[in-house]
Amino acid sequence: MPEAARRQALRRTLRRRRRRLSASEQRQASQALCRRLRLMPEVRHAHRVALYLPNDGEIDVTPLIAWFRRRNVRVYLPVLQPLTHNRLWFVRYQPATPMKRNRFGIAEPDTRHGAHRARRLPAWALDLVLLPLVGFDARGQRMGMGGGFYDRTFAFTQRLGPRPRLIGVAHEIQHVRELPTASWDVPLNAIVSDARLIRP
Repeated sequence: MPEAARRQALRRTLRRRRRRLSASEQRQASQALCRRLRLMPEVRHAHRVALYLPNDGEIDVTPLIAWFRRRNVRVYLPVLQPLTHNRLWFVRYQPATPMKRNRFGIAEPDTRHGAHRARRLPAWALDLVLLPLVGFDARGQRMGMGGGFYDRTFAFTQRLGPRPRLIGVAHEIQHVRELPTASWDVPLNAIVSDARLIRP
């Protein structure tokens, strides 16, 4: 089987695996993950954090939003850039932020409102990004959804200059023995599941 087809087949299997979790299992996994994240120095010391709203069975990091707000941390959500192919903007999120559905049906801040366009932050100015994974292995290799949004957005982190810490998060059931890798995969600083922390 060609490498691309093998990656797609594995991606489908892992997505099915996380979607089969019950609401109770999802909630328990989220609580365990958030406990681990709150103990990490790079999470505790961040001032500008990007995270995501869970979709398609992704592990839920949104319980951290209230914790970040109590610590005066600014929280940002990814928004699909309408003009730049397969890249993300990051827009400040607050409880009153107007939301809309993007072309994948995922809720994101509505940047048609002028005030929220002004709250965009370039990726390099973030301190920390929590990004969802489809799969990961013990070496710290990871697999995303296949659209390349995070890889293109954070390709600059492989050069000198300011960069955020990138932490991938996933359910433990998304762990596999070994993942195929691609040259464009952006390396992460850590991967955290509800059961483990991996620092490549």
